Amino acid sequence: MSVEFLLTTLVVVATPGTGVLYTVAAGLARGARASVIAAVGCTLGTLPHVLAAITGLAALLHTSAVAFQIVKYAGVAYLLYMAYNTIRDTGALAVEGETTPRSARQVIVSGVLVNILNPKLTIFFLAFLPQFIAPGTTNVLGSMLWLSAVFMAVTFVVFVGYGLFAAAVRDHVISRPRVLTWVRRVFGGAFVALGARLAFAQR
Repeated sequence: MSVEFLLTTLVVVATPGTGVLYTVAAGLARGARASVIAAVGCTLGTLPHVLAAITGLAALLHTSAVAFQIVKYAGVAYLLYMAYNTIRDTGALAVEGETTPRSARQVIVSGVLVNILNPKLTIFFLAFLPQFIAPGTTNVLGSMLWLSAVFMAVTFVVFVGYGLFAAAVRDHVISRPRVLTWVRRVFGGAFVALGARLAFAQR
């Protein structure tokens, strides 16, 4: 594993996207524990893409317009659903007291869906991982699995960092209703923007 791989992974993971947005929202709405659980869900959501890339499913998504469009628009629909619920106070930024937290299962499932319904991730892994396989490597599968594991570990650590920061400023946000309202609108708009970007994504 090279330094270039670690730096590239860090840049890719740290760039704000749906996973970061969801983890930050969880930290603001429900605190540190929820943000860590959300990071777990988002990290697990990358696993199907890794396995798809390794098994060659990414090639199908790349060559089949129908398969790509089905997965893509399912992802768009879910992002718009999250935007709607966020603005209505029932989604990612629905503030709950520490005594009535959203279940860990619900947070993880939402986090997994955020990432799993993005076909671009599968194609990304197909293009990304092979670049860092050393020439002459005999165990290519093992190398790809190892690099994928490192990518997921970095994803988890970075997302937890985002989430814990959001949790740290949580009290300053939820104690101000007007600020919270605008935060909900911003996050709702961000989910819509990400959905629109995914809708226009090409193979």
